[in-house]
Amino acid sequence: MGMGDYSLDDRTTRATTLGYTTKPASEIFSPSASNAMNPHGIMLRESRDSDEHPNTVSIILALDVTGSMGSIPHFLVKEGLPKIMGNIIQRNIKDPQLLFLAIGDHECDNSPLQVGQFESSDELLDKWLTEVYLEGGGGGNGGESYLLAWYFAGFHTVLDSVEKRQQKGFLFTIGDEPTLRELPITALKKIMGNGQYQNYSASDLLDKAREHYHVYHLHIKETSSGSQQTVMDGWKELMGDKLILVEKHAEIAKIIPDIVSKVTASAAGSDDIIKEKTQIIL
Repeated sequence: MGMGDYSLDDRTTRATTLGYTTKPASEIFSPSASNAMNPHGIMLRESRDSDEHPNTVSIILALDVTGSMGSIPHFLVKEGLPKIMGNIIQRNIKDPQLLFLAIGDHECDNSPLQVGQFESSDELLDKWLTEVYLEGGGGGNGGESYLLAWYFAGFHTVLDSVEKRQQKGFLFTIGDEPTLRELPITALKKIMGNGQYQNYSASDLLDKAREHYHVYHLHIKETSSGSQQTVMDGWKELMGDKLILVEKHAEIAKIIPDIVSKVTASAAGSDDIIKEKTQIIL
């Protein structure tokens, strides 16, 4: 059954039926790193059209699962996911495909990048989200590895929306820390396996991801790090008006569908129109 076959009420009921609204995170998420989400050796994740979903809108949600953000994936399963998916459908986006990434710290963590698949059904989205390992790591090294999401999107995804219709996908990173500014060859080899790599800066990878995606960062202000003005200023310098400051994480379920629907509805799709429409929801 496709994602468009459910109403928002159906999605909320599904979360309740599966126990997501009452179970603790320890009973929902993987207790250890999942082989299925290990990016080592992955060449591509593909977002393809099908008879059931002929006009895919590709969306990557990259969640910070380090210590201070451990509650956000739990929230997305029990409340946020049904609302995000339902709200996107209600905004007349008929063929969304979502890919979940979990982000840690490539300088400190054992699983700094976890990767699902682009999916169009609730059951498969549930599968990938509950495969996420909430490592709860990170370190006192000045940031987390949000730039890994940009790297993976830029070098390891293929979208029919781009190849067939010249329509970019969407990439949302969600977290409360700064991004680490460098991604070295040594880290890439450890995470991705053997290959031809180079050292990248965060701005290099952001530019690469922007070739095929509208890239946003949702900065959660609720935590100690998230409330710091210097952290927000750093993101503003990097992202410009694609930085979305989020007062409460419950707002994510409305912000993401709003952005997707407003940008998708822009027939011209120019950067100026995207900028104008994005500012409406800030």
